[in-house]
Amino acid sequence: MARANLSVTGANQLIGGLKKRATLTDVKNTVKLNGSEMQKNMQRDAPVDTGFLKRSIDYKSENDGFTAHIGVGAHYAPYLIHGTRFAYARDFFRPNYFKQREQFKRDLQRLMR
Repeated sequence: MARANLSVTGANQLIGGLKKRATLTDVKNTVKLNGSEMQKNMQRDAPVDTGFLKRSIDYKSENDGFTAHIGVGAHYAPYLIHGTRFAYARDFFRPNYFKQREQFKRDLQRLMR
């Protein structure tokens, strides 16, 4: 299963700032929104032959709503993402991850204002 992690350093300062400016529910909603957007974009960009790959991209909320986990269940997904010597890479995972990561950062910064 292909995975990517986004870690936020300075979580204590973030939580302190959020308590002053926004509620933790706002943060949970931001995580949920960005997680579901990333899932939707990955499904849109996934190559389709039978549709199994697209259906195997799932979103799961963890850590009481503070973590969004988007996973790809198709066993052949790494071959599509990285390519092989016989097939070129058709990466639907990393470009969407990096794009959504920047959007997520902007959304959190907007909450802090």
